[in-house]
Amino acid sequence: MKLHHVGIATDNIDKTIEFLETVTVIVSRTEKIYDPLQDAWLCMLELEGSGRVELIEGNAVSRFVKKHINLYHTCYEVANIEQEKEKWIASGAVLVSDEKSAILFNNRKVVFLMSQIGLVELLESGDENES
Repeated sequence: MKLHHVGIATDNIDKTIEFLETVTVIVSRTEKIYDPLQDAWLCMLELEGSGRVELIEGNAVSRFVKKHINLYHTCYEVANIEQEKEKWIASGAVLVSDEKSAILFNNRKVVFLMSQIGLVELLESGDENES
C-alpha cells in the first residue's frame, strides 16, 4: 500500500488551479473530466516536490466545500483491493461505497471507506504511467 494522492474538494476546479499556479509549480495535469458514478468533475495534478492532488468539484463534495472542509480524502494504491478493503473494515473502517470503476484512473477499481483517519480511497494497482 502506498500513498497515491490526496483529494481536495473545491467549488471551482479552474480557480483552484489558478491559485495553485501562484504558490507552486504544476508539473502535469489531466483534463477536467466528469465522472457520472461520482457525480463530480475531477482533475489530477502533479505538483513539483509534493506528489499528486486530485481536485473534485460537484454534488459529491458541495456540502464539504460549504463548511470549508477542503481536504476530502486520502488515496492509497493497493495490490489487492478486496484484501485491503477487508483489512480496513476489520480495523473498524466503514464501507462508504461499493467498488466501482474510476474514469480518472483508466477504469481501475476504487472503493471508499470512512476510517479513524477520515475518508480513504483504495485504488487498485495499475500501470505506473496511469494517473
